[in-house]
Amino acid sequence: MKPFSFRIMMNASTAAGLAACAALAFYGFYTGIFRSQEALGAFLEGFGVWAPLIFVVFQAVQVVIPILPGGIGCVAGILVFGPLAGFIYNYVGICLGSLAAFLLARKYGQPIIESMFSPKLRAKYNHWTEGRRFNNLFAVAIFMPVAPDDFLCYLAGTTKMTFRRFTAIILLGKPLAIAAYSFGLSTAITYLARLFGIA
Repeated sequence: MKPFSFRIMMNASTAAGLAACAALAFYGFYTGIFRSQEALGAFLEGFGVWAPLIFVVFQAVQVVIPILPGGIGCVAGILVFGPLAGFIYNYVGICLGSLAAFLLARKYGQPIIESMFSPKLRAKYNHWTEGRRFNNLFAVAIFMPVAPDDFLCYLAGTTKMTFRRFTAIILLGKPLAIAAYSFGLSTAITYLARLFGIA
């Protein structure tokens, strides 16, 4: 599949994913399952013991194939499983997906990045790979909650960074970014819900 065609498919998938997320949010507030932990917990009982595993897999796939913004999944984990368990499931899923993205890029190189990400994004960060500074820049970016982590994980796989170093950076750097996404956005959503009288 040509890179341009693949990007069109990815953009369409992203739009569809966002639409599905919006529909789910509307359904959740309309039925009340997003208004209390008890209601949401009752809704999830239908998935039984598989709910955490399904969520972890979703978060991992979300890094490898970034259909939805990562922050949405992080907030969902907190709302669905609670602060501690949600954070753990987010952490495990995102770390596994990050490792997978690195290994895919290590195997397939630049073609997979060109197929999945826009030229504008690639141009913005490709200069990071020049010289020996990439490891430090990557580590700082992973600690920050606003960096395009999925892209950077793929980009890291095309550099001379070792898998061991990459794993250490991901395992140590992800908790701060995930916590910022999860609790920051969750607090914002709760505030807006109260502001508009839907919570």
